[in-house]
Amino acid sequence: MNEILRAAMWMTGSIVSFSSMAVAARSLAGELDTFEIMLFRSIIGMAIVITLMIALGKRGEIRRDRLGLHIARNFFHFAGQNLWFYALTVIPMAQVFAVEFSSPIWVALAAPFFLKERLTAMRMVSAIIGFVGILVVARPTVSQFDPGLIAAAIAAICFAGSAIFTKMLTRDQSIACILFYLTAIQAVFGLISAGYDGDVSIPSAAMWPWILLVACAGLLAHFCLTKALSIAPATIVIPFDFLRLPVIALVGMALYDEPLDSFVILGAAIIFGANYLNISAEGRSRRTAPG
Repeated sequence: MNEILRAAMWMTGSIVSFSSMAVAARSLAGELDTFEIMLFRSIIGMAIVITLMIALGKRGEIRRDRLGLHIARNFFHFAGQNLWFYALTVIPMAQVFAVEFSSPIWVALAAPFFLKERLTAMRMVSAIIGFVGILVVARPTVSQFDPGLIAAAIAAICFAGSAIFTKMLTRDQSIACILFYLTAIQAVFGLISAGYDGDVSIPSAAMWPWILLVACAGLLAHFCLTKALSIAPATIVIPFDFLRLPVIALVGMALYDEPLDSFVILGAAIIFGANYLNISAEGRSRRTAPG
């Protein structure tokens, strides 16, 4: 089986998982707030990660030398995930996914400051094109700002921050260690955020399958995406990831009677073009670099 077909199969799992998580989060929103969703998701995720670490003999990989960086990474991810969950409840799913796809552009702009990478002209052009795509999706007006779109946009920036810190951690921390702190730290954040008022809602029996789906789909989505990137170049994987948009648009139409907005599709195509342009340029520069 060639690398493109294998990557496509893993990306199919990622697309299904992300879409399932979005549906589950919307189903939970009527009973739980976003902090409570994150709390129970993180607790279940931590149980899964610890069980797998014990089964695979990876307990010794948990280190404390980069704890501050783990906390910073998970602060951004926790904030972004909560905003993403909130956005899913107030604007069409396709809009949330379209704006989320701007996250790699913010990574490209932040990388020179945190990862000591060069801010190239192509990265700047890609960022400008991507921002135009966001404006097409959001179509903001002076008199009215949609809080759901603002939440989705800030979530994309938070996910970019999480990606930057994750890249820094992968230099000397194992994936098992990163996943352990991901679930453990976010469980603490979730408990503090959901329980600051002394009132944490316990999900009803009907909600537990949705919580299990959010927890499992979240872990599986990132695992599938990581596997796909380990098999094939980003220039092949990223276009597959953008198939999440038409998939979630069809899901929104079928389950929630959400209209298919041509501006969302156009804006997402522009954002995709910006990402692909940047990734292609990075690939060419690495191939032509000396040594």
